[in-house]
Amino acid sequence: MPFENFGANRRPKYNVPVNIEEKEDSYELTIYATGFDKDNIRLSVTEDVLYITGTKQQDESYKPNFVKQEFPVRTFERIISLNGQVDTTNIKARQENNVLIVTLPKNPEAQKPAQEINVD
Repeated sequence: MPFENFGANRRPKYNVPVNIEEKEDSYELTIYATGFDKDNIRLSVTEDVLYITGTKQQDESYKPNFVKQEFPVRTFERIISLNGQVDTTNIKARQENNVLIVTLPKNPEAQKPAQEINVD
């Protein structure tokens, strides 16, 4: 199953919510990265693992006194094992309305056509 060990390699610095949708010829990641400018988001693939990180510059005097913190203040990191399912040379990313959208095209081997099976 693709993304079976989603993020299992390391504990992230901070998590941002992510949805993974399977489409006919790709997987689409929607990452809620509000407050992170696209110039400060980095994506890289190493040994079939996708790394997505974001950083924000903030004044050193900013010392929040959180009672509860559910979203990152300065950094986030998501680590996604691609399990050989993705054509890593054609990954695309864009940012829309503070949401990062990453399109992971499936490898041709991962695109299995639908077929009917007869019952004997």
